[in-house]
Amino acid sequence: MAFTGNFMCTSFKRGLMEAKHNFLASGGDTFKLALYDNSASFTAATTDYTSTNEVANSGTYAAGGGALTNVNPSQPSTTVAITSFGVLTFTSATITARGALIYNTTAGAGTGTTDSVIVLDFGSNKSSTAGDFQITFPTANASQAIIRLE
Repeated sequence: MAFTGNFMCTSFKRGLMEAKHNFLASGGDTFKLALYDNSASFTAATTDYTSTNEVANSGTYAAGGGALTNVNPSQPSTTVAITSFGVLTFTSATITARGALIYNTTAGAGTGTTDSVIVLDFGSNKSSTAGDFQITFPTANASQAIIRLE
């Protein structure tokens, strides 16, 4: 088992301090989610997208993953800022994935166009067979949003 938890990547945290990521729904950066098998090795030190151990192309899933729909950042409490993404569905896909990497693909976002944001560990393999493989993000609130700064 190579996935060992969920991480907000350290390079992403630094990138926030350098104003390299824009999550606005209109005019913001493009973020993608790529799926990986259990042999992938990601930690908080992950800095960039890689195709190593990415799941095979199937249905609408292709190398590099799928583009996410940004949800405008908000401040649901006096001490927490959040953002999230819309549901992402890969159709007609036969996939087995253990986790995912969210990364920024917008040129100028940092050191390149594949800057890592978050490592997601699904906890176990998740599969689809010639059907929908869907990523649904947690409720976008102060305690559950996929990206929250406290």
